[in-house]
Amino acid sequence: MPTALITGITGQDGSYLAEYLLDLGYRVVGVTRRTSSAITDRLTHLLDRVELVGADLLDQSSLLAVVSCVQPDEVYNLAAQSFVPASFQQPILTGETTALGATRLLEAVRMARPDARFYQASSSEMFGHVTEMPQTEGTPFHPRSPYGVAKLYAHWIAVNYRESYGMHASSGILFNHESPRRGPEFVTRRISTAVARIALGLERELALGNLDARRDWGYAPDYVRAMHRMLQQAEPRDYVIATGATHSVRDFCEAAFAHVGLDYADHVVFDPAQLRPADVDLLVGDASLARVELGWEPTVDFLELVRIMVDADLDLAGAARPVRPRPSTIGAAG
Repeated sequence: MPTALITGITGQDGSYLAEYLLDLGYRVVGVTRRTSSAITDRLTHLLDRVELVGADLLDQSSLLAVVSCVQPDEVYNLAAQSFVPASFQQPILTGETTALGATRLLEAVRMARPDARFYQASSSEMFGHVTEMPQTEGTPFHPRSPYGVAKLYAHWIAVNYRESYGMHASSGILFNHESPRRGPEFVTRRISTAVARIALGLERELALGNLDARRDWGYAPDYVRAMHRMLQQAEPRDYVIATGATHSVRDFCEAAFAHVGLDYADHVVFDPAQLRPADVDLLVGDASLARVELGWEPTVDFLELVRIMVDADLDLAGAARPVRPRPSTIGAAG
């Protein structure tokens, strides 16, 4: 039974990855940091199957102790301060957690379990102000937020440990991936939650910032499969994971409201206060390398993803399925 150690196990990706690895027969150990309230909502159905240990990416000694004790075969570093707007408000904390936290964990693995295979959660936000379309593993980086900068440091430090110490360290440059477990502060989940509440008559409008920002949106359970496959390769390397289709925030709104028979234009209002100091206008990835070397393909397209999220939030609100949906004009590719 191989052992996997997951930081960020209480998040969207961590919970899906834990499920996936447990189904493959892994022993799964999740790292959680001490908080004043329970943060295991996404793991409720797994608590009898996973082991949770306390540590913090800000504390080197706790990470070293965990790696020494657990002796994992695979380490997945999914923990981060991952909300881009918050990184502008807390740039130092973002750097300490997202950038130096990855370094602390790599160092703990190097010292206590150097043969373990290491996965670093990199991000399409590292591309930022893009210079080519679509983005590949060779596209130059130009991050446009403290979060993107911190992720870029973590990405390069993983490369450095791979080249300097011979560690099997791979990074997944994951483009946006969503699900019903997405945090409520993220725009896609804000939209799906608001749609459900508006459909129930509990709210009337949704305030959003840049409706024209375009992203490559995929389904989170698809993306955790790619993480695992990276660590099964004989040689470590970095991979872009993406659908290759791009849609705007406006497209997401249109599809989500149409699913419950509403017109987004009747309910979405522009809020300039939600604009970022520096935004990323367009991201779309080319996952050709992952398709060839990992045999990875996305299974859920854009419209299906939107429907999954809206239906889940309707269920969460105790609603019946919507009737007479308006057909969306949004296609599966942008």
